[in-house]
Amino acid sequence: MKIYTGTGDEGKTSLFSGERLPKSSLRVATYGEADELCSAVGVVVTMVPSCKEEKKLTADLQCIQADLFDLGAVLATSPGSPEADLLKPFSAEKIKWLEDHIDEMQKVLPELHSFILPGGHPSSAWAQMIRAICRRVERAVIALDEKEGCLHGKMVVTYLNRLSDYFFVLARYLNHLSGTAEITWHG
Repeated sequence: MKIYTGTGDEGKTSLFSGERLPKSSLRVATYGEADELCSAVGVVVTMVPSCKEEKKLTADLQCIQADLFDLGAVLATSPGSPEADLLKPFSAEKIKWLEDHIDEMQKVLPELHSFILPGGHPSSAWAQMIRAICRRVERAVIALDEKEGCLHGKMVVTYLNRLSDYFFVLARYLNHLSGTAEITWHG
């Protein structure tokens, strides 16, 4: 199978729900940003420090990537289309999973008493980058939901909000695992 089809050469693409839209449309831009988020998570997967937690963290990050693939399908589907019924709803279980993992990592981290700057171990710096990308995707989903509607909009926004929290804590945790000091902000 060839990777190129030529069907997008005129600046349009097909949604999961079948419609063809300009690649500059809000819906296409939003699921493109979710794709960027998923790809950035892949970078952190390759950078997890060698430690006893490495396998678990890698599996957790790949689980998040699978959730982001599901999110891409949700964003690439027009609400009310017949294909919308084929997609799994974004559930509260995904949010609870993130919260449980955040709590687990925080158990070993020192309490924060000041702002920290992104940096330290390269994996931590990337986790902070992902946090920022995640916030951008969250804003894009909110705009899409307000303008055109988004399947499971409220749940998707809550998931992305919690996911950015997860990556903030993960950045701190990766510094902890690698023995790298956090960089505190002195404003």
